[in-house]
Amino acid sequence: MPYMNSPGNLEQMSLDIKWDPQAVEVHTKSIQLALEPLVNKVTALMNTNGDSGLKKGKSKNAHVLSLAIERATAEFISKAEQIAKENPVVENDIMKALDDVKSSGDKMRVVTTDFCEDPLSANVRKHLVKASRELLSAVTRLLIIADMVDVHVLLNSLKVVREDLDTMKKANSQQELTSKFQTFGEDMMELDHKAYYRQMDLKDPQQRDDMASARATMKKNSMMLLTASKAYISNPNAPEARGNRDFAFEQMENAVNTIGKVTTNKPSGVNRNKDGPGFLAAAMDDFDRRCVTDTATYKDSVSRPVLEKRLETIISSAAHMADRPNTRDARRERIVNECNGVRQALQDLLSGYEKDAGKTEQSRELELKLGKTQKKSKDLRRQLRRAVVDHVSDSFAQTDVPILMMFETAKQGNGKLFPDFAAVFEEHTKKIIEVADLACTMSSDVEGVKLVRYSVREIETLYPQVINAAKILSISPRNKVANENMEVFKAAWETQMRILIASVDNILTIEDFLSVSESHMLDDVNKCVFALQDREGEELDKTAAVVRGRANRICHVVSQEMDALQPSAYTDETMQAVYAFRDNIMPHYSKVVENAMESLAVNKSGTMDENEFIDACRWVYDGVREIRRCVLLNRAFDELDSDSDFDEEAERERARTQSQSASMNHSAGTGNHNGNSRRGSRTHTSSATFQVNNGDTLSQPRSRTASMSGEGAGPPMSAEEWQQSIEDNQVNRAMMRSLPEEEKQQIAAEVAVFKQEKAKLDAEITKWDETGNDIITLAKQMCIIMMEMTDFTRGRGPLKTTMDVIGAAQNISQLGKKMVELAGEIVEQCVQSRTKTDLQNYLKNIVLYTHQLNITSKVKTDITQIGGEMVLSGLESAISLISSAKNLMQAVVQTVKAAYVASTKYRGGANSTSAVVVWKMRAPEKKPLIRPIMPDEANPSIIRKESKHVVHPVRALGEFR
Repeated sequence: MPYMNSPGNLEQMSLDIKWDPQAVEVHTKSIQLALEPLVNKVTALMNTNGDSGLKKGKSKNAHVLSLAIERATAEFISKAEQIAKENPVVENDIMKALDDVKSSGDKMRVVTTDFCEDPLSANVRKHLVKASRELLSAVTRLLIIADMVDVHVLLNSLKVVREDLDTMKKANSQQELTSKFQTFGEDMMELDHKAYYRQMDLKDPQQRDDMASARATMKKNSMMLLTASKAYISNPNAPEARGNRDFAFEQMENAVNTIGKVTTNKPSGVNRNKDGPGFLAAAMDDFDRRCVTDTATYKDSVSRPVLEKRLETIISSAAHMADRPNTRDARRERIVNECNGVRQALQDLLSGYEKDAGKTEQSRELELKLGKTQKKSKDLRRQLRRAVVDHVSDSFAQTDVPILMMFETAKQGNGKLFPDFAAVFEEHTKKIIEVADLACTMSSDVEGVKLVRYSVREIETLYPQVINAAKILSISPRNKVANENMEVFKAAWETQMRILIASVDNILTIEDFLSVSESHMLDDVNKCVFALQDREGEELDKTAAVVRGRANRICHVVSQEMDALQPSAYTDETMQAVYAFRDNIMPHYSKVVENAMESLAVNKSGTMDENEFIDACRWVYDGVREIRRCVLLNRAFDELDSDSDFDEEAERERARTQSQSASMNHSAGTGNHNGNSRRGSRTHTSSATFQVNNGDTLSQPRSRTASMSGEGAGPPMSAEEWQQSIEDNQVNRAMMRSLPEEEKQQIAAEVAVFKQEKAKLDAEITKWDETGNDIITLAKQMCIIMMEMTDFTRGRGPLKTTMDVIGAAQNISQLGKKMVELAGEIVEQCVQSRTKTDLQNYLKNIVLYTHQLNITSKVKTDITQIGGEMVLSGLESAISLISSAKNLMQAVVQTVKAAYVASTKYRGGANSTSAVVVWKMRAPEKKPLIRPIMPDEANPSIIRKESKHVVHPVRALGEFR
């Protein structure tokens, strides 16, 4: 048993053990482990000539197993007699159970002897089964008696702790309270030690959770119990002091009672009615499942009402979420549109099912309708998730501000203002609880939702007592006991709030969080600029605080996400973006805001240089975009789940590879800031250096938004011009998506063929380590640019204008030239062979297709609107652009394959010296098994899950090619 020899006064315990032989149940792992060897041997004996596959009459194994059972039983009896001698109080009960074990063992020995002589007799086998059950039952009862010793030791400790709590509650002086609390602390630690071993030994995971929760409650409320009791002794007539003390004692008593109930296998009384996935997430999962049905058994009169009712329930809940105050107008509109889209898709699907009813196979038309319904359902789910993140992003940005304001007011003893700040704190807490419950509704993570709801219950019970502690302090601000009490309650609140935030973050995806945070940050920095232009100092200060709070949240969430991953180039680059944002951009932004506030305080109506302020706001937004870009680097295209307003960003992110991202230079003064090099400012391969007023240097990687915002093209834009430039780009993409369906299909057909060639190139270059292999590096870079050029024809990606496409084509020409030169050296070292000839031909093709790409990129392709209809001029040029890129990609694939064969199999020509490139298979990336817990981590109990991405098995196997 886990703590059979633990110190305890067994002589003072009375064990009244009553057994029901028909109801023997094992609750602990130790009993199960002790029984397992004997069960295995008995089972093997009974199966020796049954299901074992041996020929009938072969009883050699039965003799061996019979002897093994005898030895195991004898050894078991010997150990039980030793335990009985060490525990005199239970010796009679153990010896009585031992008599049953011996009797059952003797019967088992006789029956096994008969079985070994005649294993084919049904009557003998029947007696063997009966004897085996009696032996196992007797052994189980003996183990449970031994386990009851441990149970009573723990219950005895519970009794001592209860007595300590009663004596503390009756203490009348500070000295008496302190003395009794010291004794209580020692007894509580002993109880916690025994409860821990019991927790680890329990089989039921729910019982383990209840025990762990009770132990945690005991620990975190122990100091609260002391300070609240002191505050009550100092202010016995204050209802707030009594409330604090009663709360602390109630928490401690509930924890002790829960440990006792779990130990004795009684219901713990914890409310689990809300355990399980969120309502809306479960409803949408059920809807998606019901949409897939068998046409052979489909009945419209049965399926249609069920699906329509389920969908209307979902839409009703979605409408309720859309009408919440923190849901943005644009998000509300998208939710409404997606609801209508799902409703229409369902009607089309039901019509398709009705048409195909009775058929054994689905028609192609029905499959398309089902796919459309599933896509619309997925789109609605995404919008609802993003709506949840809207609320989380706003409510969790500054969780510590209300309690700090209330705390400072209480310390100043300001009785007039205190009720107002207490009301603000209460309202903010209720809002956080509401948002946490909302987050649960859209999560299918059962364990994550359970943790959030537990944290919410803790917050609900704690926040009234925090207000009480602050009220006591406001009455006696100089009272040391009141200050200590407030500090303890404040620390408990902050700890519980961190747990709640971490648990909510755990059920959200970082993609949703960063997408919404980026949009919110753009709104916030625009508000800052408008507040400055309107000379609204108070509004500027308030909004700037929101920006700082949101920035801190972004850095914290991304850092936690990276901590959960194995260190790599990906995590290093992401953390570099976080450090640049946190250590460079935000301090500079805070200083600029401070200077602006001082200027407004001196001369509110005077002129002011707004350019520096606008630049600082732009850098904040660019910093968030850069962090999001880095996080999305390891996401494949099919893993991205992006809003329509972020489609171009998602397309750009999935094209970035770690080889290109590793070349990003985060140091000052290394970037290309030529205003004519449009593409250079868009590919995140440069950094910009900004001079601030004090002469320090601020280094920040530039994103595509920086170039959109007018960087390198004259004086800084105003806030209106900046916002308008972003909106214009979004309109351009909307126009591209509004092209006639026929032209879209022509482009889509070419893109589909192009993607097939891209998949071949990906398969070829991803299996090689690019370290020491510039051919692979060049191939990856060319692939990225060709994807961007192809995306341009569909109104997506980072390229905005024809000039951007021309610049991209020029870059491809330069990369192609480098590849031809590098592969030419391999040709010179290659002996005369068919491979050498093929490689030379492939290099000629690269020269040809890069030239074609240059020509087609310079043919103007524009969108015009004639009579309300979108017209794409130069459609043939767009298709030619895609075709040339496809041909170039084929040539690159062939070149890589031929270069590998030439440099490894046919190397040895006249000019052969050292290898031009190193061909080394890329090792699969390491996947973390668990997140390492740092020694100084404050709350290791909440661990954010690694990104929730389901990797297709074929893709996983591809890493080992």
